[in-house]
Amino acid sequence: MIQSAGLIQVRALLVLIFVLVVSAARSLAQNPDPTPSPSPTASPKASLEKNFVLNVLKDQYGLWTFPLRLQKDDWKWAAPLGAASIALLNTDEASGHALHYNRTRVNISKDISMAGTGYAAAGSALTFYAIGRAMHNARARETGILSLEAFVDSGILTQVVKTVARRPRPLDDNGEGEFFVHGSSFFSGHASTIWSLAAVINDEYGKRSPWIKYGIFGLATAVSISRYTGQNHFPGDILVGSAVGYGVGHFVYLKHHDRDLDQAASATKPVTKLEKYFPRINTDLDHKTHTYGVGLAWNF
Repeated sequence: MIQSAGLIQVRALLVLIFVLVVSAARSLAQNPDPTPSPSPTASPKASLEKNFVLNVLKDQYGLWTFPLRLQKDDWKWAAPLGAASIALLNTDEASGHALHYNRTRVNISKDISMAGTGYAAAGSALTFYAIGRAMHNARARETGILSLEAFVDSGILTQVVKTVARRPRPLDDNGEGEFFVHGSSFFSGHASTIWSLAAVINDEYGKRSPWIKYGIFGLATAVSISRYTGQNHFPGDILVGSAVGYGVGHFVYLKHHDRDLDQAASATKPVTKLEKYFPRINTDLDHKTHTYGVGLAWNF
């Protein structure tokens, strides 16, 4: 009984990493960096390429110190999510034993999970960047750089936690999943990698096309599930890894995204036939004053 209580406490502490990382992105969105934005006549921003290493270091500082920026409202959704993660971590042994080894299922899972490897993530980021540079597409270029930055950030965070947690994988040690023994199961690197990439791509293009949003999140979900069906990770490893990856990717986007790209896209967006007859609905929510607003706009 004492040992079980100790394991629950350990897993509760570990899951705080996940809760706090995701909360960091939300807090940053509601409380942006107080540094004033440059005026239209100010000198251009330093290139993301030039400051890539510096930005990664700043990201790491922000990610590891984010508890100082948590807001009271964050716990309204973070607490239930954290409780769900703790519940999964404490039922991982039973979940691991529920799957019997099946070569066909494992091979298919392995093929799907290839999309979450470092090679695939880095390759996708560099492809976005190369297309952006070749086609003079600023958004594609930024997507490539920020995807690569999120990949590096989540990789550092993942490896640090894996080294500390030392959790065996489901096929090791009779699938007990004890922490601080040996191994690198907690948390899933494939999940954190693909979700960090998905978060950046969705933030850049998700509002422009729902197919991109559903497609990239569907891929991330498939890769994450494949790590369980392939018996590489416990469900708790996957949930925490997915949430950390999404939190890191969203954090990087909010921190370094050039908002001028959004203004340029709005100014050049063509007006469709439907938009001529139907209003565009804009909503506004102010958490501080608890006020809501709705605006209607027509194009003539």
